[in-house]
Amino acid sequence: MSEQNFDVVVVGGGPGGYVAAIRAAQLGFSTAIVEREHLGGICLNWGCIPTKALLRSAEINSLIQHADQYGFKIDSYSFDFKKIIERSRKVAAQLSGGIKHLMKKNKVTVFDGHGKLLGKGRLDVTKDGKNVATIAAKHIVLATGARARVLPGLEPDGKLVWTYKEAMNPEAMPKSVLVVGSGAIGIEFASFYRQLGADVTVVEVMDHVMPVEDAEISAIARKQFEKQGMKIMTGAKVVKLDRGANDVTVHVEAGGKTEQIKVERVISAVGIVANTENIGVENTKVKLDRGHIVVNEWLQTDEPGVYAIGDCVPGPWLAHKASHEGVICIEKIKGLPDVHPMKRENIPGCTYCTPQVASVGLTEAKAKEKGYDVKVGRFPFIGNGKAVALGETDGMIKTVFDAKTGELLGAHMVGPEVTEMIQGYVVGKTMETTELDLMHTIFPHPTISEAMHESVLDAYGKALHI
Repeated sequence: MSEQNFDVVVVGGGPGGYVAAIRAAQLGFSTAIVEREHLGGICLNWGCIPTKALLRSAEINSLIQHADQYGFKIDSYSFDFKKIIERSRKVAAQLSGGIKHLMKKNKVTVFDGHGKLLGKGRLDVTKDGKNVATIAAKHIVLATGARARVLPGLEPDGKLVWTYKEAMNPEAMPKSVLVVGSGAIGIEFASFYRQLGADVTVVEVMDHVMPVEDAEISAIARKQFEKQGMKIMTGAKVVKLDRGANDVTVHVEAGGKTEQIKVERVISAVGIVANTENIGVENTKVKLDRGHIVVNEWLQTDEPGVYAIGDCVPGPWLAHKASHEGVICIEKIKGLPDVHPMKRENIPGCTYCTPQVASVGLTEAKAKEKGYDVKVGRFPFIGNGKAVALGETDGMIKTVFDAKTGELLGAHMVGPEVTEMIQGYVVGKTMETTELDLMHTIFPHPTISEAMHESVLDAYGKALHI
């Protein structure tokens, strides 16, 4: 088979890879993308998007349960769990088809197979053990993503112990679930199954749920999770699983004692492992650090002409971070004059549980740890008219400023639709805004976003509605 030549070849079709391919094509590069499973990657097919479809169904179920608060009388109702799952899969399929259309529209050549570096500027593509193509390219972008981390003793079996894949595509609704890990993935599944009526226990080894979040925000979220009936165990770890015919006895160690909890299913959500095996890095100067590819600020590896983006490089491992890296990488290759390295402190994080959690920048503790003298503002949603009208008053917005310069160091939210609102603070941080800029910004009324304004005002003793 003759060798095919391109300017840019991207290995991996997830939110980092396909965006990099589109941007390369836009800039006039002859471009190809290699994907072994589904265009859109884990995010679109088995992560970000289908989980949001599931959580939407859970949210509707929760609203129906509280319909009387809004003046509706619903004597009886039921949900079809199979249809909930089917809708989620249809959403994923629709968007995956959309990525195929974008590849065609931008004249990106798609290779269905597994890509492996052969050395300088060359790539082998195989499918089912057979060679599909040999590709030569001036620039090769590795966007191979990651997979669920597996801990010894917690190995998933597809039936009793699930990864995210089984958790979002089960055959039947479990009556009880134990989730190991309370990061974004774990807590979203915990929220989904709890809102649909399952008994849910969350086991977290750190001292608070969603450990990367501000401790104060985490505490508010935990209180709401427990109010919904979720059992939260922090400072705890799973030490053993006894797998039965259709249930699991989980041995959880906390505070020097071991407790046994019997559940129908266990969901393991304890992090990710980069997909950097069997991609040919040994044939290049590409270096790995704890399984992740080492890159500089421009996503360049130690091998000239080879780059890496997304979940196969150091975190945070988020889809929007991967997409942005893809654009930076390609625009730097093109030599555009206005390319800037990514500022990690400006990357937002969102968790779509109920209540939602979102953040950007430094937590209060991290800011103090770095030596900042801080001013901190807080505003509870109970003081926001729109939140009261919606009947969603649980939560708070917290802002952290540098007391000396007025720089916005971080913003942290828990409550209704905060995953949509966090972008306001992200724009502010990107533009290096100060407290005065935010104070002088006119927020529309009545909106939940007014709480963002009030939180800023509160940091300087000027809050109006509390």
